[in-house]
Amino acid sequence: MHYLQKLDEIESKYEELTAQLSDSHTLSDPALYQKTAKAHADLREMVEKYRQWKETEKNLAETKALLQESASDPALKALAQEEVEKLEGQLMALEGELKVLLLPRDPNDEKNVVLEIRAGTGGDEATLFAQEIFRMYSRYAESQGWRAEVLSTSVSGVGGLKEVIAMVEGQKVYSKLKYESGVHRVQRVPATEQQGRIHTSAVTVAVLPEADEVEVEIDPKDIRIDTFCSSGPGGQSVNTTYSAVRITHLPTGLVVSCQDEKSQIKNRAKALRVLRSRLYDMKLQEQRKQITEERRSMVGTGDRSEKIRTYNFPQNRVTDHRIGLTLHQLDRVMDGKLDEILEALITYYQAEKLKQASAAPGGEPLHVADVAS
Repeated sequence: MHYLQKLDEIESKYEELTAQLSDSHTLSDPALYQKTAKAHADLREMVEKYRQWKETEKNLAETKALLQESASDPALKALAQEEVEKLEGQLMALEGELKVLLLPRDPNDEKNVVLEIRAGTGGDEATLFAQEIFRMYSRYAESQGWRAEVLSTSVSGVGGLKEVIAMVEGQKVYSKLKYESGVHRVQRVPATEQQGRIHTSAVTVAVLPEADEVEVEIDPKDIRIDTFCSSGPGGQSVNTTYSAVRITHLPTGLVVSCQDEKSQIKNRAKALRVLRSRLYDMKLQEQRKQITEERRSMVGTGDRSEKIRTYNFPQNRVTDHRIGLTLHQLDRVMDGKLDEILEALITYYQAEKLKQASAAPGGEPLHVADVAS
């Protein structure tokens, strides 16, 4: 389908939804109104951008006509030429934005996430870095107005984190954090190092979209639930009641533990949320694997086995290896200022998807010249 035809249809649908929002039948049905309002909101940005694009194209056509008429007036011709160049630049920028908006949306982009951080190679130093990485994401979540709730932790003897699992809730959390899954490597002189040698350690990060009960149904017969006393650093008992919960999913062997709440019921509910999200992520990974095998393409796989980023403290440098981005602002990054990195990743993967869309049958990109034809 031609892009302009598609955009015209989207605009018509938007106008139809606008009318429905003020219709008495829609207003009298809260569920229908909510559904209609969400569909309307989902199309708003694209329609507004398309209308801006059409208005800019109209202004460009009028200015080009003025340029032809002012051939005998050098001063007016120069002004018209300058305006044409400006409008052509605006039109190209709007075209790029529309291309991105027309890409199929990731259905998980609106979801909350289960964030899992685990110390990898590097012993105690890796646990200290895991703690700092969790702080980095917590600061970023705070800057976005999100809520981060710790579900489970395992503390090392030096006060670092062997593992931390948290639920991050807010607006479009997965869309911002989905490319953070992978191995994060740190290069620095550990506090315990006497001779000033630089050590390399690593932590793994997993960003799982939260799954609801409709998407992943867990059969009670498929899980075994064990309870035990919560424990703190060094293994000492935090309380003497069996409030901690361990859930084993028998078909897959997945095990989830939660002990941060004093209530067994709350720990059980949190553990089920994590288990459901892990099962959903397994399903997503399998789908991606099938797509990769079919198309031999790796766009936004979020493969956690690969080293994605290096944090070099002596040089105050952070490098994302997937996109070749290096910033000498490690101190700011570790303080949660991740916008520059995350936006660069999103832009990169959108560009990759645009290449795929253009290469697919019937996937010709939108061009400014198409408007005049």
